[in-house]
Amino acid sequence: MPQFDEFEVRMMDILQRDGRKPVSELAQEIGLSTTPCARRFDSLQQAGVIKGFRAVIGRRAVGLMVEVFVQVRLASHSDGSPERFIAAVERMDEVAACWTMTGEYDFLLHVMVPSVDDLNDFVMNRLMRFAGVRDVHTQLVLRNIKGPSHVPLEHLRR
Repeated sequence: MPQFDEFEVRMMDILQRDGRKPVSELAQEIGLSTTPCARRFDSLQQAGVIKGFRAVIGRRAVGLMVEVFVQVRLASHSDGSPERFIAAVERMDEVAACWTMTGEYDFLLHVMVPSVDDLNDFVMNRLMRFAGVRDVHTQLVLRNIKGPSHVPLEHLRR
């Protein structure tokens, strides 16, 4: 596991909460002068620890009223289906995130759509009709309690 000093851990923690914080303010909060703070910041970016910055959009504020997790099981893994499925998912705007999984299902999709009718269309006319898909299981999100916007860092302080 990479080693991070306390300044870097504090920097990552602060930036997860406010990625727009200027380096000068960040330096002050973590107890460094601006130049060494900027060097550490650049180093974390170059190492791929800080992967980027983006706006967090409220899905409901832009009309995405339905959020679901969709588990997908493929019929076969030896006919190129996984690669074709992954390529298709990468082009699906409704899919906010996708993971390959162990267990009964092969993939877990995080999907956001405007309505239940749109969800039905997505599942029945796109996912279920995709060659190689054997089974689809949906789980409707009732309320998001936490995340996903935080990477735990406490283990780095041990």
